[in-house]
Amino acid sequence: MNATIKCHTDHIDISTLKAGDLILLSGTVYTARDAVHKRIAALIREGKELPFPLADSVIYYAGPTPASGDLAIGSCGPTTSSRMDPYVPLLYENGTRITIGKGDRSPQVYDTIKRYRGLYLCAIGGAGALACQAIKCAEVVAFPELGCESVKRLRIEDFPLFVGIDAMGNSIFGDHV
Repeated sequence: MNATIKCHTDHIDISTLKAGDLILLSGTVYTARDAVHKRIAALIREGKELPFPLADSVIYYAGPTPASGDLAIGSCGPTTSSRMDPYVPLLYENGTRITIGKGDRSPQVYDTIKRYRGLYLCAIGGAGALACQAIKCAEVVAFPELGCESVKRLRIEDFPLFVGIDAMGNSIFGDHV
């Protein structure tokens, strides 16, 4: 098994990460699911201000539950990524470099990740209650009316993830190159 690689969102060297690598990610990520992706796409097309900077952003496909006890947030597991596939080219074109979710992606997403030298990271589905322990701070930054699916800025420390698709288009899901 490969060694675990520690990475920070501010200075991650995407080119060194390969499909299947286990990483512990620290830094800032933003949550966004279906409704948020639709709104962000509309804002981009209309030339309006975005709720968070897309340049070098990390987007986690999650809709965390409210915090309980001493935790910054409740359960924060990944949602199925394929629902966001139609928006991936536009977001990467506008600066997003890393997305986090679960499950395989469409051929269009593979092409986009290769074109923009990005990454798709996989969180462990069904482990949202465990994942929230790596989240040290959570703040709603946009669309509060969406409740759990609002955009949240998360500060994470040693969040365990696998590289699902690397910058060359190699994948843990089979041959898509």
